[in-house]
Amino acid sequence: MSDRNEVIIGIGGAAGDGVASAGNTFALSLARQGLGVYAYNSYQSVIRGGHSWLRLRVSGTKPINHGDETHLVIALNQDTFDRHLPEIAPGGVAVFNTDKVKASAEPPKGVRLCPLPVPQLTAAYKDLPVMQNTVAVGAATFLIGLDMTGLESVIASTFAKKGETVIRSNVEAAKAGYEYAKKNLAPLPTKLSKTDAKRALVTGNETLAMGAAAAGCQFYCAYPMSPATGVLHWMAAHAEKLGICVKQLEDEIAVVNMAIGANHAGVRAMCATSGGGFALMTEAIGMSAMIETPLVVINVMRAGPSTGVPTKTEQGDLNQAIGASQGDFPRIILAPTSIPESFAMVGQAFNLADHYQCPVIVLSDLLISEGNETVDVSILEQEIPIDRGEVIRPTDAAAASGDGSYLRYADTESGISPRALPGTPNHLYVSGTDEHDEDGVLVSDVYTDPTIRKKMVEKRTRKMKTALSRIPAPKLSGPAKADVTLVGWGSTWGVIAEAALRLNASGVTVNHLQINCLVPFHVDAVTQALSGAKKIVVVENSEAGQFARHLRAETGITAHAHVRKYDGEPFEPKHVVAAVREIAAGKATIVNCASTEPGWRTEHPKVSSGVATAAAASTSAAH
Repeated sequence: MSDRNEVIIGIGGAAGDGVASAGNTFALSLARQGLGVYAYNSYQSVIRGGHSWLRLRVSGTKPINHGDETHLVIALNQDTFDRHLPEIAPGGVAVFNTDKVKASAEPPKGVRLCPLPVPQLTAAYKDLPVMQNTVAVGAATFLIGLDMTGLESVIASTFAKKGETVIRSNVEAAKAGYEYAKKNLAPLPTKLSKTDAKRALVTGNETLAMGAAAAGCQFYCAYPMSPATGVLHWMAAHAEKLGICVKQLEDEIAVVNMAIGANHAGVRAMCATSGGGFALMTEAIGMSAMIETPLVVINVMRAGPSTGVPTKTEQGDLNQAIGASQGDFPRIILAPTSIPESFAMVGQAFNLADHYQCPVIVLSDLLISEGNETVDVSILEQEIPIDRGEVIRPTDAAAASGDGSYLRYADTESGISPRALPGTPNHLYVSGTDEHDEDGVLVSDVYTDPTIRKKMVEKRTRKMKTALSRIPAPKLSGPAKADVTLVGWGSTWGVIAEAALRLNASGVTVNHLQINCLVPFHVDAVTQALSGAKKIVVVENSEAGQFARHLRAETGITAHAHVRKYDGEPFEPKHVVAAVREIAAGKATIVNCASTEPGWRTEHPKVSSGVATAAAASTSAAH
C-alpha cells in the first residue's frame, strides 16, 4: 500500500444498487470527522443495470483528485468483484456480501478478502436488500481506522424524516458490519484519524449554484441536461429561501432567451446546460452581444458529439464556446480549475458580464460539476463583491431628470455605454438584434451605412481592452527552470499538479501552467511564462487538441508534445506521469491515454510513436 497518509475506496455495483447513495453516506461521514474527501463516480446513462464505479480518496489533508489506485473495494455485485479485485493495492481489502458475491478468483498478493454474511448481520436485509450497503460501509469504517460516530450522525440526519425505527435499523446494520470486521480483520495499514478541520462536502454544480446566489443571481432557468442538472436541483431547492425565481422551460432556446430577457430588465440571471443544449443557445448568445445585454451561461461539458456519452467527461467544447454564434463580437470564456474555484468564478462571471455588457461563458465539465469534494467552509462564506457596471436606474433622481437625448449605444472611449434599465424616465431606446447606430436605430433596413457599421463593431470590440486587467493572469508553479513544462486548462489542474510533484520527486524536473481564462487570453503573461520552457507538453481531455490549437493561435507557441484522453473517463495522475516520462525520453510526441480498470474490454491505448502509453504499466485491457 502507498506510504501516503490516505485511503482510496472504490464502491461498485449496477445502477440501482445504491452505489452513489452509499458513497455519499460514507463521504459525508468522513467529512464530518474533519477528513478531506474527493469523490468521482463513473456511471452509465441507464436507470438500472450497467456498471457504476465510485472512488473516494480520503486523507487528513486535502486531496485534489480521485487518485489512481484502490486500497479498499466494496463490491455490491459479482461484476464489481470480478472487475476490480485485481487492481487493489497490496495490503488492501475487498468487502462483499456472501449472499450475492462469490470469491470466484484468488486476490492479488497481499490483498485480503472480507466476506460479510449480511443476512446474518441484519434481519432487515430480507425485505430490503439495499441494507447490504449500510453493512458494508460499517465494515469499511472500521477497516480505515475510524469509529462509528460520523457514520451514525449521517444516518440519523439522512433518515430523520422516516422516523426513529428506520434510523435505528440502519445504525444497527452499520454497527453489525463494523463489529464483524473488528472481530475478523485487522484495519488497513494506513489508518485515518479525525481532525478538527471544518469541511463542507459539495459538488461542483452546487458551488456553481451557490456562487451565483452569493453574487446576487435572482433568476435561474434551465432545461434538464446532464451533467448540468445539479445546478437546477440546487437552485430549485433553495429558491424560496433565497428569493430566486427558478424556471424549468421547454427547451434550451427558450432558456437562453428568457435569461437574456431577465438580464435586460436589470435582474441578474443565469442558465446552465451541456454541449447539446449550448448548441441551441448559440444564436441567442450573439443577440446578447449585439444588444449589449449581460448574460452568464454555464456549459458543463460531456463527451460528444451529438448525444455523445451523457454521463462521461471531456473538454471537447472549447471550439464551440469560442465560435458560439456568427460574426465577430466580444465574449469572455472562463474555466474553473477545481470545485472550490467554481464558487468565486461564477461571481466573477456576473461582474464581468455586467461591467462589459456581454456574454460570459463558464466551461465546467462532468468531472468538476458532478465530482464531490470537501472544501474549507470559509470558501463558501466569502463575500463576492457585486459590480453592476454602468447602470442607470429608475430610482436615480439625476438620471430621471434627463432631456430624452439618451444614447443607449453611445460610442464612448471605453466602448462601454451606460445601460438604462427599462422604465427609467427619459431613457427610451430600442434594443434591436440588427446592427444599429448609437441610438439603437437599425442601419440595415433601407441603407446600410458602412461608416456606422464599422464604428459600432469597433465600439463593441473596444469594450474588451480592459478586461484582462480584471482577470488574474495564470502563474507558473514549480521550479523556474524545468525539463518539462506541463500546460493545462480547466479541470485537469488537480491531476497535473500531483503528476508534477511525483515527477519532480522521481528526478524529472517539471513545472506547470494552468489556464482558467480562455477568452480574452493573457497573451503576454502566458508567453512570458513559457518563454524559457525547454519542452512544452499540453495535457487535455480532447482528441483534437483544441486547447493546444488555441494556445498556438493566441501566442504563436506550438507545444512540443501532447497528452490527451478522450475515452470518457478523466485523467489519473499515473497517466500523466507515465506519458511525460515517455515524452521526456524522446519516445513519443502524442500520447493518447486510456483508463486501465481490469475487466474492461476495449482496445489498448495508442501512441504516435508506437511505444507504450501512460497505461503501459498495466497489463490489463484499457477502458
